[in-house]
Amino acid sequence: MSRTIPTINTPRLTLRGMRTEDFTRFADIWAKPEVVSHIGGKPWPKARSWDAFLRNAGHWQIAGFGQWAVQIHGHPDMAGQTGFFFGSRDLGDDFDPFPEAGWVLDPAFQGRGFGTDAVKAAHDWFDRVVAGRTVCMVSPENAGSLRIAQTLGYEPLRYARIEGEDVMLMTRKGPPV
Repeated sequence: MSRTIPTINTPRLTLRGMRTEDFTRFADIWAKPEVVSHIGGKPWPKARSWDAFLRNAGHWQIAGFGQWAVQIHGHPDMAGQTGFFFGSRDLGDDFDPFPEAGWVLDPAFQGRGFGTDAVKAAHDWFDRVVAGRTVCMVSPENAGSLRIAQTLGYEPLRYARIEGEDVMLMTRKGPPV
């Protein structure tokens, strides 16, 4: 199955497919301690970033959805990523079979609503094109991500332990009413 990755424009940002030239920026974002502080806690080495970068591209081809690069208007480089994937995390039948939403934004762009704008645009696309239940995983200490998840209609499912960290598994049955 071959899929074209859609480009989504909002008044402040663009969601677009990741390009080969994005890898350096992608790896830089995931190497920042403040980015991973609620996602495993350890900056990623380039090899792990490369594996994740390729996994993002593969999701579009295999699943028909994936993650986009988030590009803030007026800035030349990607500022983060958002979208959907299958994590195959072995967390159970109430989580694993469903597309998992994820979002990451460089700290330089946090706190200005860009994350919410990007995640909302991705979910609007998902609701129109794929539809159905999605899940996400958020650290209970990550107030910004919890706010984004709740804004998009995610509700707590249960707690789990991933890579030694407690996380809240959340579920969304469709767009908020």
